[in-house]
Amino acid sequence: MTEKDTIRTTDASPYDFRNEERGAYRNKAGLTEAIVRQLSEDKNDPDWMRAFRLESLKLYNELRVPEWGPDISALNINEIATYVRPNTKMQTTWEDVPDDIKDTFEKLGIPQAERTSLAGVGAQYDSELVYHNVQDEVAKSGVVYTDFESSLRGDYADMVREHFMQLVKPNDHKFAALHGAVWSGGSFVYVPKGVKVEVPLQSYFRLNAKGAGQFEHTLIIVDEGADLHFIEGCSAPKYNVANLHAGCVELYVKKNARLRYSTVENWSKNMYNLNTKRARVEAGGAIEWVSGSFGSHVSYLYPQSNLVGANSRAEFTGVTFAGADQNLDTGAKMVHLAPNTSSVITTKSISKSGGISTYRSAIYIAKNAAGSKASVSCESLMLDSQSRSDTIPAMEIHTDDCDVGHEAKIGRISNDAVFYLMSRGISEEEARTMIVSGFANPVSKELPLEYAVEMNNLIRLEMKGNL
Repeated sequence: MTEKDTIRTTDASPYDFRNEERGAYRNKAGLTEAIVRQLSEDKNDPDWMRAFRLESLKLYNELRVPEWGPDISALNINEIATYVRPNTKMQTTWEDVPDDIKDTFEKLGIPQAERTSLAGVGAQYDSELVYHNVQDEVAKSGVVYTDFESSLRGDYADMVREHFMQLVKPNDHKFAALHGAVWSGGSFVYVPKGVKVEVPLQSYFRLNAKGAGQFEHTLIIVDEGADLHFIEGCSAPKYNVANLHAGCVELYVKKNARLRYSTVENWSKNMYNLNTKRARVEAGGAIEWVSGSFGSHVSYLYPQSNLVGANSRAEFTGVTFAGADQNLDTGAKMVHLAPNTSSVITTKSISKSGGISTYRSAIYIAKNAAGSKASVSCESLMLDSQSRSDTIPAMEIHTDDCDVGHEAKIGRISNDAVFYLMSRGISEEEARTMIVSGFANPVSKELPLEYAVEMNNLIRLEMKGNL
């Protein structure tokens, strides 16, 4: 039996392709007050947003580069274009999207996914959304799903202003301040009280431009008793210069509401992924994070859940694959601020070909969070002797009336397991791929079928060294 028989043909072409910047507008590289003011003027910001950007820029210049994660000294903001506008306005009909951009998303399968398994789609290309649409029946239920710029002026403008960068404040860290200064694109979602969206919504972010940054802002508010599954996808082609992603996600889960936020990231390996994601969960509410991280040169990514209401809960399930020339620092943070709250973190990390995978977590239980429970489980799989995996858990507990547990495992692929599969006619490479896919199964099984298939394909590409 040949490799072709046992491993379906996998290549990176669905992800690693690029288009020329035909007719696109690109601002000057770097970060100055003049650049920020020009961006604000180009986007016709309200006065309050222009002032917000300038204050964020001031904070950016005052704050130091974070010291807790991998070295990012090679990232030079003076070489990054913070805004690249494609040669189209946002469209609500797929046929109206320019052919080159449309071809990009066709290759990524976004239109097909929209037709078969999504209630709405937002597609961002470089710094702006180029397509946004939501099914009529979802819109009729009162669900608002729109591009972020539109939300600043529509019926929900006051709600957006009230919530914008309140969970992730610009003074939190240097790249939160950067985001506040130069954010562009992203989505706003509001689900009214009691509305349960049966089919997921999705935003997909494609960074095509060389030497550029992407700074989309996602704001989701799920009102009391409502339910939503939101999916985020990301990809970019490879270049020989640095690209930067410093997006921001703010999630508000009201009383007895539920939000599942799923992400499959496949950034190129010249990308610095310095994303910030946070959720605020009120009484009886639930946030569920599902995360697959497969790209970027360096990542800082630790979704945080603030459990502010009694009996609220949070779950984080994630897998990270660090290959050659990758240093991925990922994990989750759970902040218990009310009685009888609960959190569960389950992570899997895989490192190969000298890749470095670091699991970093924080559990905080406040004095008034009596009766709370927190469970952390992290497992690491190293595929060779050149790779590295570290676990850095932190727990700060201020009450005796709680239940907190932590479990960590690290290991390699069993030679016995590989031998057994090879004795069944499976090649060694396919055997190892199957074992790694099984290791990541707790994450893939939490995704809709189409995205589980994509994640397994990304694992195959990593195992073959094609990403």
